[in-house]
Amino acid sequence: MLRRIFASLAAACLIVNLPLIPVLAQQSYKMQPVAIQSRWAKEVAPDNSLPDYPRPQMERKEWKNLNGLWDYAITPATATKAPAKYDGKILVPFPLESALSGVKKTLTPDQRLWYHTTVDIRKSGNEKILLHFGAVDWQTDVWVNDQKAGTHTGGYTEFSFDITNLVKNGSNSIVLKVYDPSDKGVGPHGKQVLAPANIYYTPSSGIWQTVWLENVPVQYISDLLLTPDIDQQTLNVVVEAPQGMSVEVAASLAGKPAGSIKGAANTPLRLKIADPQLWTPANPTLYDLSVKLLKDGKIADEVKSYFGMRKISVAKDGKGQDRIFLNNKPYFNLGTLDQGFWPDGLYTAPTDEALAFDIRAVKAMGFNTIRKHIKVEPARWYYWADKLGMLVWQDMVSPNHGLPAGAKPAFEQQCRETIAQLRNHPSIVTWVLFNEKWGQYDQQRLTEWMKRTDPSRLVNGHSGEYLYVNEKLRSPSPNAYVSADMTDVHSYPNPMDALHIPGKARVLGEFGGIGVFIPEHQWNTNSAWGYITEKPAALKAKYSIMNQHLQLLERQGLSGSIYTQPFDVEGEQNGLITYDREVVKIPFAVLRKIHAPLNPDMGAMPDITAADADLTDPTETYSQLLQQYIDGDKSPAFLRKMAMYAVQAGDKDAASLAGQDYFKQVKPPYTDDDLRYAMQVTGSTRDTGFRIIVSNAEAIDKAMGARQSTVKIMNLLYQDLIAPSIPEQNANPDWAAIYETLKPYGAAGDEIYLRAKTIYLLNKQDKASFIPVAKEYLSKYGQYSSGSERRRIEALLAN
Repeated sequence: MLRRIFASLAAACLIVNLPLIPVLAQQSYKMQPVAIQSRWAKEVAPDNSLPDYPRPQMERKEWKNLNGLWDYAITPATATKAPAKYDGKILVPFPLESALSGVKKTLTPDQRLWYHTTVDIRKSGNEKILLHFGAVDWQTDVWVNDQKAGTHTGGYTEFSFDITNLVKNGSNSIVLKVYDPSDKGVGPHGKQVLAPANIYYTPSSGIWQTVWLENVPVQYISDLLLTPDIDQQTLNVVVEAPQGMSVEVAASLAGKPAGSIKGAANTPLRLKIADPQLWTPANPTLYDLSVKLLKDGKIADEVKSYFGMRKISVAKDGKGQDRIFLNNKPYFNLGTLDQGFWPDGLYTAPTDEALAFDIRAVKAMGFNTIRKHIKVEPARWYYWADKLGMLVWQDMVSPNHGLPAGAKPAFEQQCRETIAQLRNHPSIVTWVLFNEKWGQYDQQRLTEWMKRTDPSRLVNGHSGEYLYVNEKLRSPSPNAYVSADMTDVHSYPNPMDALHIPGKARVLGEFGGIGVFIPEHQWNTNSAWGYITEKPAALKAKYSIMNQHLQLLERQGLSGSIYTQPFDVEGEQNGLITYDREVVKIPFAVLRKIHAPLNPDMGAMPDITAADADLTDPTETYSQLLQQYIDGDKSPAFLRKMAMYAVQAGDKDAASLAGQDYFKQVKPPYTDDDLRYAMQVTGSTRDTGFRIIVSNAEAIDKAMGARQSTVKIMNLLYQDLIAPSIPEQNANPDWAAIYETLKPYGAAGDEIYLRAKTIYLLNKQDKASFIPVAKEYLSKYGQYSSGSERRRIEALLAN
C-alpha cells in the first residue's frame, strides 16, 4: 500500500528555485541539443526566423518583421531596471526553454526574463507606428527608448502599442521584461508546467510568436468583424475605425467581383453575396475581401482580408436526432486532439511550412476536425485551417486548476481576448469553455456569456464533465451541460456515448490514447505513456475496432468524436505520428479507409511525407542489440541506442551496464546530452549514473527542468534505501537507521525520509507519531507536495 501510494506521489516532479548562473555572452546563434527534432529545424536561422506576414486576415503592405537575434538576460525578480550586460543572444520568437531559441533554459517564478533589440525607424508625420506582439508568456512590460510603452498580461493573445511618440528617426531601443511563473502563477498556462511529466509538458516562457512593426495612417482601420449568414446569402461586416468616417467593402472570388457595399464605420453592414460558394472541409472556398476607409471621398486606409461562407448549428436530422449540422446538413465532426507542441520549438513551430504540415497531416489521415487543446495558435495556423479545410473546436486555455486569488479574472480576460482575436476564422465552429474539472467554476454564467458574445458558433460548455477511464465514471456531476449546445463525454480508451439531453448534440470529446513508442523517435525514452499501450503491429487492429464502435455510436446519435491524439508530445507517446513528425504509425491511406464511413467526403488530399512505422517487435530488435553488446560492441553511440531499447524492454540491468560502460569512456565536464542519458539509464543508487546525477544536479535541472534531478534521486533512494525496510504494511522499520543512510544526500535525503515516514504513519493510522512528522514535512517541503497529498495531510492534522 505504502509503495503504491508513494510511487504516485513521488512521480510528480516538484519545483525548486534555481540560482542565477552567469553565462558567457554568445557570439553567434546555435540551436541547442535536443533529443529529437523535426525536419524543419535545420531551416531556421537568424535571418529567416518565421518571416511570413503574421496577420493574414487584416493585411497591410507597410510592415517590418522584428524576429531574429535579440539580447536576453535572466535576472532575479527584484531587478527593476534592464541589465547593464546581457547574458547572450536569443532567437525570437522561439521561447526561452526551446532548443531553437539558442538558449534552452528554464525560467523560474523568482526570476525575470529580459529582452533587448535595436531597430532602425524612419518616421513620417502622416503615419503612426504600431509595435505588435503575437504572444508573450505571461506578463510583459515594454519600453521604447527607455520610455514605458505599456504592459500586457496573458500568454496566449496578441497585443499592440502605439509607439509613434516614443520613437525617433534612426536607431531605437526596445526592451521587454517578462514574468512567467507557469503553473505556479494565477494565469492560464495550458499544458505547460515547471515539472513536465505524462500529460504535462515543458513551459514556453517569453516571446513565442512574431514581433513586428506596422506603419498605419493617422486615421486607420483598427479591426474587422466578419460573420457569414448563408441563409440570407450575406456577410455581416463591422469595420472598426474613427467615428464619422465611411468605408467601402468589396468581396471577390477567384478574381471576380462577388459583391460590394458602402456605409459608415463602426456600424453593421450587410454585404450580399450572390449564389455563395459554401466553405466545407472538402471544398474550403475562401472569398477575398478589400476594405477601404474613406475620408472626403479619398482612401485614408486599406486592408486586405478573406472570409468563408459557412454555418454551424444543432438541429434534428430526419430521424429526430439532435446533431451538429454544417451548412444545414448533418455533418459528423471526426476529429483529433492537437496539443500544438514541437520538440525543437515547444509552443513555436520551426517554420510556416511546419505549421501547415500539422493540418495537412491531420487531413491526410482522413479527419475533418481538430480540437485545439488548451492552446491558442498564431494567426497563421488558423489561416491554414481556413485554407486547407479543417473544422476547429477551439479550447479556452484553462485557468490555474487550484483557482488561486486572481485566477478567475485572468481566465475571463484571456477568454475575451481569444474570442475577439479568432472570431473571423471560418474554420472555428465550436468554443470549448472548460476541460474536465480543470479550474471549472460559474459554468452557466460563462457559457451563456460566450453564447451572447458569439451566437454564430456552438459552445461546448464542459468537455469531459463525464470522464470514464476503463469504463469507470470518475466525475459525475449534476447540471453538467447547462446552457451548452452539446453534451460531451471523455472515455479512455474505448469510445462511449454522451448523455442524451433534448436540444443538444452528443459528442465524444476525447477517447483513445493508445501508447505506441517508435524507437529513435522519442523525446523521452523512459516513457511510452498512453492510456493503454500496444506494439506497432497491433495498433491498426485496435484503432480500427475503436472506429467501428464510433460507427455504432453515430447510429445512436453521436455527432462528433475527438481521438487522442495526432502527434506524440514529449513523454506522451500516444500519437498517430511521432513527435518529430517523421513516422506515421498507421499509413495515411489506411487511416483514410478506416475513417471513410464517418467522413465520406474528404475532398482532395494534401501531398505530405512521413515514413510508415517499422512493425518489427521492438523486443526482437533489442535482443539483437543485446547480443551485439555481448559480442563486444562498446562504442558510445551503440551503448546509448542499446540502453534506450533496454529501458523500453524493461531490462534495467542491461541499461545499467550500458550506462556504466558509456561513462567509463566519457569524462566530465558532462554535456547536457550526457546528463539526460544518465537520467535515462540510471536505475539504482549503485549505478555510476547515480553519482553523476548527485554531483551534477544543478546542471541537470537547467537542462531538463526544475527538480528533475531531485525527484530522480528521491525515487532511487526510496527504492534502494527505504522500500526494503517496508516489505508490507505491518512492518516496523527502524526509521532512525534509515535516516542515517539518507543523511549524506542532503535535502533530497531529508525530503524523501520525511515524505516516506509521513505516508507510512498515515497509512498505519498512528496519529500520535504522524502529527510531528507531518508538520515537519509540510513546513520544510510542503511547497513541493502535490495539492491532493498536501490537502489530505492537512485534513488529518486538522482533525
